[in-house]
Amino acid sequence: MRIITGATGFIGRRVVERLRAEGHAVRGISTRTPPRPEDLEGCDAVIHLSGEPVAQRWTPDARERIRASRVEGTRALVAAFRPGSPSVLVSASAVGYYGSRGEEILNENASPATDFLATVAVEWEREAQNAEKLGVRVVRLRIAMVLGPDGGALERMLLPFRLGIGGRIGSGKQWMSWIHREDLVSLIRFALDNPSVRGAVNACAPNPVTNAEFTRALARALHRPAIFPIPRFALKLLFGEMAEIIFASQRAIPEAAVRAGFEFRFPEAGAALNDVLMSLRARSSG
Repeated sequence: MRIITGATGFIGRRVVERLRAEGHAVRGISTRTPPRPEDLEGCDAVIHLSGEPVAQRWTPDARERIRASRVEGTRALVAAFRPGSPSVLVSASAVGYYGSRGEEILNENASPATDFLATVAVEWEREAQNAEKLGVRVVRLRIAMVLGPDGGALERMLLPFRLGIGGRIGSGKQWMSWIHREDLVSLIRFALDNPSVRGAVNACAPNPVTNAEFTRALARALHRPAIFPIPRFALKLLFGEMAEIIFASQRAIPEAAVRAGFEFRFPEAGAALNDVLMSLRARSSG
């Protein structure tokens, strides 16, 4: 039995589909109320993906929801574990752990930043890591921007590009780490089944791109121009402090996953975007 939190989310629902297609029993649970040991009875693995959306204005209430859903939610989940059950916890974290680091190449040994999201990620991972005291193998997935056909960041980007008014953000020189959703689901499966995989794992494709490169690849995939750069002040007006994560430069690489033998189906951004857009066209025509 595999237990999953966030089972109805953009990532979680695809994980559930894949596991069930492979013949696994899967049960979703909520962390909005503290899980009980009986909620986890009979499970051998837990996949923890739930959390308040980050893409919103960071009012004081929103900041607390973001932190509590991850930190306190993970604490409550681990409190329901019993020694040896489950045997593995694959817990989401985020590349926001590293903050904005310019040109620096970030493997899993890079130090954390001290901004709001980084601080949340550090606490989030610490709560997950506490399961190790119970003999649980813990994998902390630092997830990058996820590309998929029915949600996530790409869904919000498509409209302006389709209208021909998309463009780079600011200078476009900031690095973007990303991963195709199918590769992320495969990496979660890989982490579940490989005892050698533990600790921090960057869940990102091996070829990060600059924002300008990503913009050009998306425009090519949509056969649209990308000539209208989005100024920093406009995003600050729209999103407030949250806009800083849009300008953050994170050049993360999946060193731990590659070292463990994981192979990416979509290592290049152009091919990943073409695949996602082809899936969208197939859905709209079907």
